[in-house]
Parts: sequence; structure tokens; C-alpha cells
Amino acid sequence: MNSASHLAWPFFDAAHRDFKAQLQQWTTQQFGKWHAHDESRDAIDRECVSLVKALGQGGWLKPAIAGTLHGGAAEVIDTRTICLLREELAWHHGLADFAFAMQGLGSGAISLKGTPEQQAAYLPRVAQGDALAAFALSEPDAGSDVAAMQCSAVETPAGYCLNGFKTWISNGGIADFYVVFARTGEAPGARGISAFIVDANTPGLEITERIDVVAPHPLATLHFNNVLVPYAKRIGAAGEGFKVAMATLDVFRTSVAAASLGFARRALDESIAWAKQRKMFGGTLADFQITQSKLAQMATLLDAATLLTYRAAWLRDQGQRITQEAAMAKMTATENAQQIIDMAVQMHGGMGVKKGCIVESLYREIRALRIYEGATEVQQLIIGRDLLK
Repeated sequence: MNSASHLAWPFFDAAHRDFKAQLQQWTTQQFGKWHAHDESRDAIDRECVSLVKALGQGGWLKPAIAGTLHGGAAEVIDTRTICLLREELAWHHGLADFAFAMQGLGSGAISLKGTPEQQAAYLPRVAQGDALAAFALSEPDAGSDVAAMQCSAVETPAGYCLNGFKTWISNGGIADFYVVFARTGEAPGARGISAFIVDANTPGLEITERIDVVAPHPLATLHFNNVLVPYAKRIGAAGEGFKVAMATLDVFRTSVAAASLGFARRALDESIAWAKQRKMFGGTLADFQITQSKLAQMATLLDAATLLTYRAAWLRDQGQRITQEAAMAKMTATENAQQIIDMAVQMHGGMGVKKGCIVESLYREIRALRIYEGATEVQQLIIGRDLLK
């Protein structure tokens, strides 16, 4: 069903509604009926590369790039369009959503803070799907606490020499380049971090581990062993890497909420269809009041999350600061989606936990979204601190 009824809300204009209609037509043709995928590591790697290429050829990566000169859809990234894309892709295919999101997040720092030369060298390839991007921020002992970062970048006559580890890096092992954050030491804590572009074939950059998770995506641990990065590949000023990282996350954090909406909406659609067809005690599952009650809960949780998500996206597109609103959207959408999908699995009974069933796949897909780009508990801290200012 994949309802687009919320596009009638005042958060959207005619251009957004036209965009959604064109996107739905493409995704329906591209993905057709859902089917179980080969989840081996090599197969996931190949499929991710293929999906990036398909998204690029379809023109769907352009909204994630700022600047028409370098292949973007507009001069400024429209947050609502990014959210519509992720919601739609997540409804159809979790890995397609992942592939799109990483093209945006991995190149976002270059879009926002890169030099004209950096933008010209990387953004057109990202927009066309010819280069896979990655965002390398997390470390073994520095996840939510970015200021605890240990990866170092020391100035030399030839450029910066990077040493250290990054982990939980999406597209790790298949990316063509990484936006890497490392400590340059201009000041203590978060103020002494800088951002760099590191090509995947740079000597000294090693993939030390491919990480397997419940919903298979390309993830890896990176080791930087005396990796020399030219000064021309630093993004922004020295010591401003934390600002670069936060500016990038500010654009794409709300889209994590939107992906959750896509997963949750698919779970609700599957549950309605299942309730209508599942024979039980001389009728169907839909005839029972307990089923109707659960569907009502699911729909209400979904609408609440959708309202918060697109409120945050709309506010950002109006040029407003959305630290609190984005945190509320990300927290609520991911937590509500987890509840909705859990209810969908329960409603499907034994089929709900059968490998290859849609709701079983959704159950695995949603779990990581409550953790990455700021876990629910971190979002609560953000909201609380913002309220107390």
C-alpha cells in the first residue's frame, strides 16, 4: 500500500508531492515484489555497489548533494526531500536505504564545507553513483563520546600523517573514499579535531575487520598506519572537524527517523494485509477486536512519529536550528518503529520469525537505527540539555 497520505500535510508543497509520485513509480519498477536476499558478505557488497549505481543512474542521489554545479538537485540540500527518499526506499529495501544514506552522509562534509576543488573532484562521482562514500567518525573507545577520539593526524612537510583506528564504518571495505575525523590537537576535547578526505587506495589504510550484524550491511574497522594525507584534502579549517561532523549529522539525522517511518509503514501494511487473509476460528484475524486494537496502536504510533519527523525536516528547511526537534524525531521514530514492527511480528505468529518473511527482515533492520547517529539515550540527553539552556 505504501500510503502517501501524509504528503497532504502543510509541511509539503507541490514539488514534494510530484517528487514522491515519481519516486514511487521508480521504486515499484526497480524493486517489484519483495523477495529474500542472499545475505552473504560478498553478495551484500555486490548488491550495495549495484544499488548505488542504480540510484545514481535514476537521478535519486542528486538530492543528497549540495550544489547544481557538482551534480546536486539544488544549491541547498532539502531535508524533506532527503526524508521522503529514505522513507520510500526503506519501505521497499533496507539495503537501498542504506546505500542512499551513506552517499549523503559520506559526502555531506564535502558538500557543506569542502573547497571548490574537493567538491569538483568527489561530488559529481557520488551523485552519479560512480564512487561510494563513507563517514569515518566512530572509534573502538569513542562512539557517542566523540571528544574521546584517539585517531591522530600530525603535520609533516608533505601533509598530515594519520594513525589510529575507526570502527563501525558503514561502506567500510567497499567505499572509494572516506571522510575521516582525527585529532590534530589545536585545543583539548572536541575543539582539536580536523576532517580529511582519504582515498581507499591510500598506502597505509587497512581494513582489519569486516563486521557482521543482524541486518547485513557493509561495515568494517579501519586501521590508519602512517597514512599520508595532503593538506589539500583537509575539509574546513584545522581544529573544526567536530563542527564539520555535527553540521553533516544535522542534515542527515532527521532522515534516520524517516527511514524508520519507511520500515514501520511497511510493517503496518503487511499486518493489515495479513490480518485480512489469515483464516482463524471461522473468520479472519481482522475480525478480532484485539487485532483491530493492535492495528490502531500501530497506526497512531506511526502518525505521531511522522509528524515529529517532518516537523523537524520542515523547520530545518526554513533555516531554523533543530537540535531539539531532530533529536525528538530520531528518538520517537526509531522507538515507535521498533514497537510497530514487534507488534507486526507477533501478529504474524510463527511466520513472523521465519527467515525470509518481510516482517522478520524488518525486525532485524530497525534495531540498529535506535543506536547509530546517536542512540536513544543520547537523544534524551540532547533534548534535556537543550531544555535547560
